[in-house]
Amino acid sequence: MQKIIRYLLLRPIRWIARLISSNPDRERVFEALTKLKHEIRTSPGKRGLVIPFNPRSDCFVIFSDQHKGVKNGADDFQLAEQNYLAALEYYNSRGFHLICLGDSEELWENTLAQVKKFNKDSFEAERKFLLRHSFTKVFGNHDLDWEINPLSDKELLEIYGAEIIALEGIILEATLGGNVFSFFCTHGHQGDLQSDGNFFTKFFVSKIWAPLQAYLHINPNTPAYSDALKTEHNRLMYEWSFQQEKTMLITGHTHQPVFESLTHYERIQRQNNEAIYGDIKPCYFNSGCCCFDDGDITGIEIVDGMIKLVKWENEVNRSKRIELESASLENIVNRLHANKV
Repeated sequence: MQKIIRYLLLRPIRWIARLISSNPDRERVFEALTKLKHEIRTSPGKRGLVIPFNPRSDCFVIFSDQHKGVKNGADDFQLAEQNYLAALEYYNSRGFHLICLGDSEELWENTLAQVKKFNKDSFEAERKFLLRHSFTKVFGNHDLDWEINPLSDKELLEIYGAEIIALEGIILEATLGGNVFSFFCTHGHQGDLQSDGNFFTKFFVSKIWAPLQAYLHINPNTPAYSDALKTEHNRLMYEWSFQQEKTMLITGHTHQPVFESLTHYERIQRQNNEAIYGDIKPCYFNSGCCCFDDGDITGIEIVDGMIKLVKWENEVNRSKRIELESASLENIVNRLHANKV
């Protein structure tokens, strides 16, 4: 029956998909990010918070895109769960503040009740940070439920046993060497017609459109699945962050790690030929994801005056932390101030 329904609906659904395509629009993306950043600074609250921090003593770890599912063939998180739990144990024991930067739960394909049932271990691991008042939860496009569900606060209280609000973004703000700087952290789906817009659009995509595509096994055409969209998304995120004075942008969404505005491939290319990328401003970072198909996870650490891109992988039934990239915050901030817009 599913195959018959898919055959009948495939063409009209693809036609609709083109109308509300997730292809990012520069003007729309810039407007959405600028508006969110302004709202967080002028009216901290459910949209987001400004969190002052000391770069010498405070430490943060940022993970995104777990896509916690129901432990079936479509669950992208189950292979990565062991590394995720090991990572959270490591960071909690060292007093890190955990930031989950969106798409933590896969609520396009599953109900919240199902996700809660099959992910008690990871929720409990996150709860330990909350009990230390060191947990910030940001929603993305695949867990928009935390924004549109009027009972979300109650649901989060039930999951974590303590009050927490899912935000759209946060700003980490600090001073280093006399220079003020900030990290603007959000999932990165802003300005995407399939993921952002008015309440009706968000409700339709979250509750009807995305589950229908998942049921019919139709490619949702989002940056996580399309190399072309990843490239376009990175370009727009960099261009927007380039215009922001003393601000670095950290997102998820694409599942592709970015460090100092460059992907791993771009960093290799730059090492081979400096002229290819020229003077890139180190203003854009992407945490990657916690659902790679080999079970690896990536994230961003801000610790000991450094920012690091790290990977956790399984090595002989043991999770191992690997530093992929690192840079001094002071060096980055000096470069930002030397390249003021």
